Amino acid sequence: MMEKESRRLVNCATLPICLVLISLVYATFFHSNDTILESWGNLSSEKINIDAVDPQEFLLRRLVRGDDRVQLDSNGFSCRADVHAQVCVANKPVRIYNKGLTVYVPSDSDQPQVKRIVKPYARLEDETAMKRVSPVQILHGKNTIDPPACNFTHNVTAVVFSSKGFTGNVFHEFNEIIIPLFITTRHFRSRVRFVITDFELWWVQKYNRCLSHLSAYEVINPGTDDGSVHCFPGAVIGLTYHDNLALNSIDIPGGYSMFDFKQFLKESYNLKINHVSEIQKPMLMLISRRKTRRFLNEDKMVEMIMELGFQITRVEPEWMYNLDEFAEVVNSCSVMLGAHGAGLTNEIFLPTGAVMVQVVPLQNEWVATTYYGGPAKEMGVRYLEYKIEPEESSLFDTYGKDHPVFTDPKSIISKGYNAFRSVYLDQDLKINLERFKKTLIEAKQIVESSTPIN
Repeated sequence: MMEKESRRLVNCATLPICLVLISLVYATFFHSNDTILESWGNLSSEKINIDAVDPQEFLLRRLVRGDDRVQLDSNGFSCRADVHAQVCVANKPVRIYNKGLTVYVPSDSDQPQVKRIVKPYARLEDETAMKRVSPVQILHGKNTIDPPACNFTHNVTAVVFSSKGFTGNVFHEFNEIIIPLFITTRHFRSRVRFVITDFELWWVQKYNRCLSHLSAYEVINPGTDDGSVHCFPGAVIGLTYHDNLALNSIDIPGGYSMFDFKQFLKESYNLKINHVSEIQKPMLMLISRRKTRRFLNEDKMVEMIMELGFQITRVEPEWMYNLDEFAEVVNSCSVMLGAHGAGLTNEIFLPTGAVMVQVVPLQNEWVATTYYGGPAKEMGVRYLEYKIEPEESSLFDTYGKDHPVFTDPKSIISKGYNAFRSVYLDQDLKINLERFKKTLIEAKQIVESSTPIN
């Protein structure tokens, strides 16, 4: 791809065109306060090849469509919102004032200044999550007073988002930040700088490899409240969201798919195994929970798994904190096994052709399929599920078979999420080993017969 790109740049139609392109590249790299942290060598898998030297305005324009694009073209600023996220795009110079999280967007017209409040986290529909997200104030239009002067000037687009919300839960970290960040910024080819509100240092460190492969610049923490003003040639406030652990390629600049996102993760974490057939002896990862949805007979499960011919690695939640190492461990596994829960998000690191086995607690069928089962297929991972019987749930001993928990679950669920959670998400599981054995045998047969498709 890069060789093809080089030919395009060399075979310019005329000398003036070449000079223009060279000027753009020179201006991009040598006229800012920003320091590039890494080369562009890791971007060889990019689908687009000429965008690296296209104006920023063109790249920003690709983020919007229809009336939003018309608005962006006419006044340099556009905002859109859906049930999940708010995203505003400015293709003209902006100033971001750390104090008060204020973004100043100028206007060429005499229209009065309009104030917008955006919470840059992709879960608008969840009031609990959004309470943890700080608002960003956007002032667009003719200023009645001059905005504060620039302390730092950058020549790349600012992308503003929050690292709060439901972070601390790996599903939400990928679902509401990492994947939306990829959707929003991948086509910029690292020529963006992240301004992270509600700055969580641990989160930035955990996902440093993802962040540094989407941006060639250090992140900015506006929460220092030092009164400094950062100036950018354009900005994106908020991130585009599609669905649970999902990318809709027709709505992404560059047409990226889940396959491309997995390739991005492979490059970011230096993952070596492409296909499950490269693993000599089937390796099963058992996700061991310690609070809810625990496997009460886990030791017996491990014995059976080994008797079936699997190597096994048993992991607990704290293992997942160091994602740099944990991603490699997951990538070396043929099968991932766990009860419904956030740990299953790590299926995203499994090699193509691997199997994810989800043990589905009572009344968890919809969430199990929606959050993990459906996305697995787009990841190139085979999905199997084991739905427990009432006798395999701790609820059976707690309530008895004639309780509404079993006979009329809708009466529990209708009371709202908290009632659902306190009963159906807090249950533990005692697996029927003979019954479960069939699922594990099927998983082993799948990985042993799997072959890569060229």
